[in-house]
Amino acid sequence: MVTDAAIFEAVGEITDPEIPVLTIADLGVLRGVRHEDGETVVTITPTYSGCPAMDLIRHEVELTLRSLNVEGRVETVLSPAWTTDWMTDSGKTKLRDYGIAPPSGGPVLLQVSVRCPLCGSPNTTELSRFGSTSCKSLWRCNSCKEPFDHFKSL
Repeated sequence: MVTDAAIFEAVGEITDPEIPVLTIADLGVLRGVRHEDGETVVTITPTYSGCPAMDLIRHEVELTLRSLNVEGRVETVLSPAWTTDWMTDSGKTKLRDYGIAPPSGGPVLLQVSVRCPLCGSPNTTELSRFGSTSCKSLWRCNSCKEPFDHFKSL
């Protein structure tokens, strides 16, 4: 018998299709594993309503359960709504190392500047509220002149 912890660990290694350096555990999308009516239920929460990556993530979770010979299903839970506070510190470090400015912790505040993930300068300018995906905005560093994505705080 495969333990819940082993299932959580295996499923947690599934990578985000939009940001492949992050796992769904890093993002906090993977919410839990439980048993209900003789089957395993893996709970996931999308980063935002309508996230196109969720269909692929659901499919990958189902494939992982099958590879573990576990009877189960995936349940999408919308409440409570996902927040960037659910991201792990490791996930935020992976984002920065990948060249995406991670979200700041705590309450969402009006941000005038985001630190450049490439050179660390706070001298940056938002170019577009929407970046390569809806959960990111596009910024440019005024010091090193490089563009970069910022993972929005929610």
